[in-house]
Amino acid sequence: MKLAPLWRELKKYRQFEPVIVHTGQHYDYEMSKVFFEDLNLPEPDFYLGVGSNTHAKQTAEIMVKLEELFFKERPDLTVVFGDVNSTLATALVTSKLHIPLAHVEAGLRSFRNTMPEEINRKVTDVLSDLLFATDEIAVKNLKNEGISEEKIFLVGNIMIDSLMETLSRIENLEEKILKNFGLKKGNYALVTLHRPINVDNREKLTELVETLEDIAERMELIFPVHPRTRKNMENWGLKFNKVRGTSPLTYREFVILEKNAHLVLTDSGGVQEETTVLGVPCLTIRPETERPMTELVGTNTVVGNNKEKILRFVELILTGKYKKGGIPPLWDGKTAERIVSILREKFR
Repeated sequence: MKLAPLWRELKKYRQFEPVIVHTGQHYDYEMSKVFFEDLNLPEPDFYLGVGSNTHAKQTAEIMVKLEELFFKERPDLTVVFGDVNSTLATALVTSKLHIPLAHVEAGLRSFRNTMPEEINRKVTDVLSDLLFATDEIAVKNLKNEGISEEKIFLVGNIMIDSLMETLSRIENLEEKILKNFGLKKGNYALVTLHRPINVDNREKLTELVETLEDIAERMELIFPVHPRTRKNMENWGLKFNKVRGTSPLTYREFVILEKNAHLVLTDSGGVQEETTVLGVPCLTIRPETERPMTELVGTNTVVGNNKEKILRFVELILTGKYKKGGIPPLWDGKTAERIVSILREKFR
């Protein structure tokens, strides 16, 4: 979702020859093909076939395969996104091979070093030559860490580019998709949960399942269940009675359900950003967010994974007492244009 708008913008100029590398970190290509189709992306130029594993083993395998690929291809620039192990692995390999590195979504910080993603983003930012930040808070974080201002560029949020492009293509599908799920606009809540802090602890996941069941007493609640969450629920004998659990959705389906929901409960960073732009109330089931703009400016509130607090904010939303929220600067669907404009100048 972050790669697609940048790839399309780069393809407009003969100056660039963008090449897509799919590491396979989250899915094999057959499983993730639906996302490429949803986002109008071609098949990856290279597929590394790295599956899930421990953080060390997965990162190491990606590094070995990337090094082989980069020795052969010698790219002029490598672009990485976000905070996953593939991002960290690429940063380490490119720094040793002296290949310039650009980090899209630089400067995000949760200030919680127990999160693997926090380590990934901090190391990647230190090793990057070009740091493309989503907002002024991210820029400030980078400057506070001693990163040269010459490397930092405030460009906006590239996730919103994909969101807006998708919104332009789904208007005629909304009624059909909602009907397929048996839903009515504004009459339901949407949930996503996948982070270890929520789903890898039996006691905490049990409490969250109970919390969601309580909310489902008040309104229809639909939950596309992440494979990690589903596996743990099955292992611990946890079941939904009133919550509607579904298989994972395509991006288009998810955006339609997200746009038309009365409220969203999530532990996903991207969903916090999308709901802010869509104007949908969002409760983040985590102790903090690395996207504070969604809370300071947008529709998001960090509620932790405490049942009482979650239910209190759900009540505020259902009774119309929740904040309205706005859209942060430069979250306008033109981030890829700004990035490519900078790259055109750098590689002129």
